[in-house]
Amino acid sequence: MGFSHFIAQTDVVGQGLFVILVLMSLASWALIVTKGVGLYLRQKRSQAFLTFFWNATSLEAVQHEISTHGVSEPFSHLTSHAMHAQAHHARYGAAKLEEAGSAQEFLTRTIKKVLDEETMRMESGLTVLATIGATAPFVGLFGTVWGVYHALLAIGQTGAGTLDKVAGPVGEALIMTGVGLAVAIPAVMAYNWLTRSNRVWGARLDAFAFELFAFLSTGQTLKNSTDAEPGRAPAAVVPMKSQA
Repeated sequence: MGFSHFIAQTDVVGQGLFVILVLMSLASWALIVTKGVGLYLRQKRSQAFLTFFWNATSLEAVQHEISTHGVSEPFSHLTSHAMHAQAHHARYGAAKLEEAGSAQEFLTRTIKKVLDEETMRMESGLTVLATIGATAPFVGLFGTVWGVYHALLAIGQTGAGTLDKVAGPVGEALIMTGVGLAVAIPAVMAYNWLTRSNRVWGARLDAFAFELFAFLSTGQTLKNSTDAEPGRAPAAVVPMKSQA
């Protein structure tokens, strides 16, 4: 009597539910590993770029760094698109409908677009983790109910209702609930961890976008720009909405 015996004795429905739980577990762990490694690399590369950006002597040095090494994280991605938008509008003006408005308005739309893209990229896969965490216990519970039902039918047919005849099959059926919980718990913990990390990095990206807009618009630091032109730069940037 045990887990292997339960899987061997159960019908197609019970085995199918077990296969579903296994696939759920594989999918959740693949996402956990992939998103975890991606988060670590994003943090490391973002910190390196921010250190370089704020210690650069000019925007040309930043542009050269991006052109040489490319973009590999959200902050350089945002900086590259913002600087390109500013240069493009200064050279060609509002040549198309998407470029309509002043240079600051076009820069604001470009920054917001990149923020939305980065939000979607950071939140990709989290829906799958949330779904697995929410449904795996119920899949396991259904497997338990199904196993108990067949165990009771078998006991009823044999007429042996003693404790030793009932406890074994029912105990085996409860294994499916344990499997469901084993699949769900890591998925829920990883979902909460990634959601919290994305919220923190989303807030940092919002703050950087605020600084970047002010710097590209005025050529000054944020403090100086707000002193010189109160209320203009801060009102233009729309913050990125991080996942609740």
